[in-house]
Amino acid sequence: MVDKEDVERVAENARIDLEEGEASEFAEELEEILEVFSKIEDVDTEDAEPSFHPVDISPSSRKDEEGETLSFEEVFANTENEEDGKFKGPSV
Repeated sequence: MVDKEDVERVAENARIDLEEGEASEFAEELEEILEVFSKIEDVDTEDAEPSFHPVDISPSSRKDEEGETLSFEEVFANTENEEDGKFKGPSV
């Protein structure tokens, strides 16, 4: 069950500002969505054959090739977010 507190926690983690009453409204909507998706669990797939794709989608990859690496100055040339030779991220 999705409740108002769940929505508020997710919104806070995603840095989304909610207006008054939106958390309750979204909780109801999310609960309805989850009910629809729960119907998938009721589908009997025991004897279902695997699906196929009409176009070959096998992954292609290239061979790794060793090359020149960037210098320290080149790596951090376009950022102010460097500290002690590492990229600095936001505080959590």
